[in-house]
Amino acid sequence: MFGAMRAFLLRRIGSLVVALFVASVAVFLLVRAVPGDPARLLLKNPTPERIAAIRARLGLDQSLPTQYWLWLKNALGHGRFGESIVTGRDVKEDLARTWPATIELSIVALVVATLAGVWLGVFCARHAGTWKDALGTTVSLVGLSVPVFWLGLLAMLLFSLELGWLPAGERGGLDHLVLPALVLATIPAAFVARVTRSAVLETLGKDFIRTAQAKGATERAILYRHALRAALVPIVTMVGVEFAYLLGGAVLTETVFAWPGIGRYVATAVLARDYPAIQGALLVLVAMVMTVNFAVDVAHHALDPKLRR
Repeated sequence: MFGAMRAFLLRRIGSLVVALFVASVAVFLLVRAVPGDPARLLLKNPTPERIAAIRARLGLDQSLPTQYWLWLKNALGHGRFGESIVTGRDVKEDLARTWPATIELSIVALVVATLAGVWLGVFCARHAGTWKDALGTTVSLVGLSVPVFWLGLLAMLLFSLELGWLPAGERGGLDHLVLPALVLATIPAAFVARVTRSAVLETLGKDFIRTAQAKGATERAILYRHALRAALVPIVTMVGVEFAYLLGGAVLTETVFAWPGIGRYVATAVLARDYPAIQGALLVLVAMVMTVNFAVDVAHHALDPKLRR
């Protein structure tokens, strides 16, 4: 068993390295495909001579393979992603300031989404085929359909401007975290609820559930101790996938709530055609998402005995 697990880990680590390399190439080329010249954006009165000087300072006058090689060598060899055109600081320094905010927001949103989604999914499975199930399914469908930026603006309008219960944005105490975390958790909670409902319903039809019922187990024990535990594999997989979504999809939420995370940093960098900042931030986000997916695969492999065999 340990040999199979070791072989599985080696395969996944090798796939992770290859995927990161492909992602770095894709990020580099996509950034260069964005319309606009950062040298022109930096100059109020651009002239050909001044544009050429700026492009030479930024290394944009070299060929694409040379630019990519220099960027990759500095990133892997020295941990340097270049100097941000907007802030004038090393991109690594900017990322060190922004990624804790994104991690904090994503973890809180994941906890909210998991608790709410699992509870709603079990509730719907428990009342399958009734109006309560239809109501819960409708709630999850609405959660999937409402645009995040619209929900964020509506939440700020209601809870901040009208009621004055919570601050409208920026990072601060726990009260600053409530609105963006709830808004960001809406879509993942709906996905987790739908997966939980399907997994629990499928498990409730198994023989060991009927055996537990025949032994006199309570409905709560059957739902949470037996059915939910047996349905953990798809739920854990979905939670991991949604955490990766939260890390990469927090751009709109962070922009709406002025949350100083990587998502907002990327949005600002794209508007300014800040190549070093975009490349460094996107590569870090891709690495984080792939690492989470790797952890999900390992957890899935550990939880499912069929995969271990």
